[in-house]
Amino acid sequence: MAITMKKLIAGNWKMNGSLAANEALLKGLATGMPAQPRCAVAVCVPAPYLGQFRALANALPGLSAVDLGAQDVSSQVAGAFTGEVSASMLKDFGCRYVIVGHSERRQYHAETDAVVAQKAQQALAAGITPIVCVGETLAQREAGQTQAVVKRQLAAVIHANGHCISEIVVAYEPVWAIGTGKTATPDEAQAVHAVLRAQLKAATDQAARVRILYGGSMNAANAAWLLGQPDIDGGLIGGASLKAQDFLTIIAAASA
Repeated sequence: MAITMKKLIAGNWKMNGSLAANEALLKGLATGMPAQPRCAVAVCVPAPYLGQFRALANALPGLSAVDLGAQDVSSQVAGAFTGEVSASMLKDFGCRYVIVGHSERRQYHAETDAVVAQKAQQALAAGITPIVCVGETLAQREAGQTQAVVKRQLAAVIHANGHCISEIVVAYEPVWAIGTGKTATPDEAQAVHAVLRAQLKAATDQAARVRILYGGSMNAANAAWLLGQPDIDGGLIGGASLKAQDFLTIIAAASA
């Protein structure tokens, strides 16, 4: 491992869930969670369910080791931004993490590198760790642009947050592997993670503190192979985080 801290397994529920389904999922997770997991664990839930997670975490001892995360945050502090959720609001709910720059936000909401950098800045100012997503499309990969794309995306965040860049988490999510069932091979994923690691080392002498997660369709079947790579420090888990047993299997792989 390039770093000594625990791996991080973060679930991204995306726009899924209901009060009943969430309760069943979290109870299943609480039942199977080790008392002292050897990796860090978080779930990033839709904003309306932040309060439900907090309530269940207080009621279910098995969730005590699971941190709460959000899926997005406003680039603004407060004001006339209808529908937005500020970092201070997330902090009120006890959020430890927030995802910024997910490819779905970049694609469907036209978020630019600059906006993603601003969102990371807002999270850091509130004491929340941003999980900064970077990744290339299939067309970009086939054109040999993978390194240039991910380095450009991360550079914007480094430029805006250079003084505290060691406080972020990075997630490499090849767009062509998100929700498609396709996954980068361990060697392909490791190669990009190594590029990101080098970029962080050039930016801060605290780069060893930064976890770099893999987030392209990591699941119960392939997690151990991916997590065995030297620069893969955990996973940002989509569909598999909606199934308690699959998520627990990935947590076990990260704890090995």
